[in-house]
Amino acid sequence: MPRVTVTVRDNGGRTATATADYTIAAPVLGGYYLSGGADPTADMAGGNFRSLTQYRSFADGYIFPGYNRPWLITLGRSGVKMNMVLELKHYGAPNTGPQTFTVDGTTYTVPAPAMTIQQRPGTTWPRAYGYSQVLAGLCDGLFARALSQYRTLGFGVNIQLASELDTDHEFGTTESGVTYTWAQSDARAVQAMTYIVDWFKARALPAGTTFSVGVAGFDRACYQRVHPEPLMAKLDFLQWNVYATNATHTALARFRRPKDWAVADLGPIALSRPVLIAEWGVRVAEIPNQAAWIATVPAAIAQLNAERGPRIVRTNYFNSGWGTLSPKETGLAALRAAYATRPYV
Repeated sequence: MPRVTVTVRDNGGRTATATADYTIAAPVLGGYYLSGGADPTADMAGGNFRSLTQYRSFADGYIFPGYNRPWLITLGRSGVKMNMVLELKHYGAPNTGPQTFTVDGTTYTVPAPAMTIQQRPGTTWPRAYGYSQVLAGLCDGLFARALSQYRTLGFGVNIQLASELDTDHEFGTTESGVTYTWAQSDARAVQAMTYIVDWFKARALPAGTTFSVGVAGFDRACYQRVHPEPLMAKLDFLQWNVYATNATHTALARFRRPKDWAVADLGPIALSRPVLIAEWGVRVAEIPNQAAWIATVPAAIAQLNAERGPRIVRTNYFNSGWGTLSPKETGLAALRAAYATRPYV
C-alpha cells in the first residue's frame, strides 16, 4: 500500500514525523440501461457513460450479443463495461417447451422450464428453469450455448446471474408441483447459482470475466441468506438495485440501506467485494423533478465510499419502468451532469 511521510520542523529545530497509508480510488463508472434493451448509443453520446446493463434469458437462442444488437459489440470493444444479466426466467424464446440444439458439435436437449417465480397474487407467474433442473445438469446445454456465443464478443463482461432473486422469491416458488417458501427458495437458489458459476469457471472464459448475483435489496433477511461466504468467494461483486419511489426518499438513504445490511450482516469475503448497482432510478409520479434528485447522487456515492464497507464502483441508470426519464432529454442532461462530477471523474 502506498505511504506518505511528512516531517515538520519548528524554528527551534525540533522535528516531528507522521506517516499515513493511502489508496488511489478509480472513478466510479456511471452507466445506463435503455428500455427494451434498445440501442443506447445516441442517449450516451456526449456523456461520461462508461457502463451498461443488459438482460438475457438462458432460454433465448441469441444471448451474446443478442439478436440484432451489433451496437453492443461496438460499445463493448470501445471500452464500455458490460453487466450482462443472465436469467433462468424464460423469455425471448418462441415457446416454453423443450429445446434441442447443437453447440460446437455437441447436441443438447434441455427440458421445458419446471419452475414458476414472481408468484404475486392476481398475476401470471413467469416460468423459469428450476433450481433442481440446474443441479441435475439438465440446463448445461443452455450454459454451453451462452458460453460459445460469449467467446465471440471480443471482450469480457460481468455475468450477473438473475435480475432480482428477492423479487423472484418474495411470494415463494413452485417447481415440478412442489411449493417452496421464500427462505427455501433462497437456499435453493444459492445452490443453483454456485453450480452455474462453477460450471463457467471450469471452462476457458474471455479475459476480464467476472460474476455477481442479482438482488433488489428490499429485504434484510433475504439479503443475508443469498450472500453466504462460500458463494461470495466465487463472486467478484456485491449487487443491489436502488429506486426512489417516495417523495421522502433521498439518494443517500436509498443507496445506503443494503450497504448498512452488508456491513452489519455479511462476512469478510463479501465485504471485500466492490458494489455494482445494476439498476437505479427515480419514479416521476412521486418525484416529478427527477433531475434535481439525480443531481444529489454523486455526493451520496462519494459519502458512502468514504465510509466503512464495500465501495460502490458502478451505477447504471434504469431508463425504463420505475426509472423512466420524463421528460427524457431533461433526465439525460441531469445524468450527463452527474456523471461529469466527482466521484465519476
